[in-house]
Amino acid sequence: MSTMTTPSATTPSAAAPSAAAPSAAAPARRDAEATKAAILRAARHLLARHAHADITLKAVADRAGVSPPLILKYFGNKDALFARVMSFEADVPDLLDAPLEDLGRHMVRHMLVGQTERGADPVLRIVFAPLQGEQGDILRANFRAQIGDRLAERLAGPDAGLRAELAVSALLGLGVMFGIARGVHLRAAAIDDIVDRYAPAVQMHLTP
Repeated sequence: MSTMTTPSATTPSAAAPSAAAPSAAAPARRDAEATKAAILRAARHLLARHAHADITLKAVADRAGVSPPLILKYFGNKDALFARVMSFEADVPDLLDAPLEDLGRHMVRHMLVGQTERGADPVLRIVFAPLQGEQGDILRANFRAQIGDRLAERLAGPDAGLRAELAVSALLGLGVMFGIARGVHLRAAAIDDIVDRYAPAVQMHLTP
C-alpha cells in the first residue's frame, strides 16, 4: 500500500483555462459583430433622414445604444463609417444570389424581407442621395458600379445595361411604396402575394 500513488488534482484544473478560452472568445466575437451591425443600421437610418454633414457620431451612438468611442474603435472615424454606409458592396452577394431565371422573385423577396425583418434595404438608400451633396455623388457612383453594373454582368442578350437599370428601377419603385410611402394595402399584404404579383415586372427585364 505504500506504493499506491495519489491522483494528481492539479492537472485537470491547470488545463481548464486553455480549454475554456476558445468558448469564451466566441461570444466576444459575436458581440463585436452585433455591435458593428447595430452601428451601421443606425448610420443608415440617419443618412436616410439627414445630410451627412449634419450627422454626429453621438447621434449614431445614441441610436445604436453604444458610446462614441466604441464607434471610433470599430470604424476609425466618421468618414470611414459612412464610407461603409455609402457602399453597396456588402449587399450585392445576397441581392443577386439566385439563378437568373428566378432572380426577379429573389430580389423582390430579399428587399421585402430585409425591410420587414431586418430593418435594412439593400438598395433603397440611393433614394436619399439628393440630401447628401457631394457625398450623394459617391452614393450614386457606388450604386451604379456595385448594383447596376454587377447585375448587367449577369444578363445575356442585348441592352444588358439598360435592362439591369430597368429591373432595379422596378425594385426601387416597390421599395419606395413599401418602405417610405408605407402603402397601407401593400404593407397589409402577405410577402408571398406581393412577390407573386410583382416579381414578373422585374423578371421581364432580366430574361426578356
